[in-house]
Amino acid sequence: MFTDDTLEGQTILITGGGSGLGLSMAKKFASLGSNIAICGRTEEKLKKATQEISDKGKDGTEVRYYVADVRDYDHVKEMVDEVVSDFGSMTGLVNNAAGNFLSASEDLTPGGFKAVVDIVLYGSFNCTHAFGNYLIDQDKEGNILNMVTTYSESTGSAFVLPSACGKAGVLAMTRSLAYEWATYDIRLNAIAPGPFPTKGAWERLVPDEDAKEQFLSKIPARRFGDHEELANLATFLMSDMAPYITGECVVIDGGERLSAGQFNFIDQLGSRDQVKKFFAAMRERTQ
Repeated sequence: MFTDDTLEGQTILITGGGSGLGLSMAKKFASLGSNIAICGRTEEKLKKATQEISDKGKDGTEVRYYVADVRDYDHVKEMVDEVVSDFGSMTGLVNNAAGNFLSASEDLTPGGFKAVVDIVLYGSFNCTHAFGNYLIDQDKEGNILNMVTTYSESTGSAFVLPSACGKAGVLAMTRSLAYEWATYDIRLNAIAPGPFPTKGAWERLVPDEDAKEQFLSKIPARRFGDHEELANLATFLMSDMAPYITGECVVIDGGERLSAGQFNFIDQLGSRDQVKKFFAAMRERTQ
């Protein structure tokens, strides 16, 4: 359904674009004609990703990276200004940067809760607010896509309380601003992915074969998502093919949400003490 000029003339910033789903979306957008800006906190990862994206891009596609912490509003504002200066404009934003870990909620520290919510909710707000004000001040239309989760509404999920709270806030922001900013021709939508294997998240959330099989047993499609599938959906929502879609959250999960509470199954692995030992062992392996 896409041609190599589907995203021609666009410049899209993807937060957390140096790896995982962010990198997959960046490669897809670049292959369809969009200029790409990615940001993150690790420069070496961003350098490597920039080359990978450039290799997938059309001739003439420009790709740049920016070392930035989305939790810092002033830094985010400077980054948006740099993107506009470097590319001449900015037409789209994908709020993809996130953090997550498994924990019994009674064992959460205020710092652990804050670390996730700061990246997920405050980071998404910071980037959205800075980009939105650029569009409004310049009288330009634009497009914002927020990555949430299948437990952002209705079910929530055990053992990932900070993520559930942060992503629910991002979804509320998506719908609130979709109405408020429609007058400025700014669209906001969200994607709620089910399990899509990525190296970083997978190590923290699905550490062994037992957990993997439990995940699969909850998915009617009996498989995990492919990055290309999510990138295709993101492309459609960021393109001129979807001008009348705003305030929507599209779930892509093989039906997993129908079983409710993405990580609730962990409670079936044993007693609460056994579950906590499982979490502790995971933390040791990923440190």
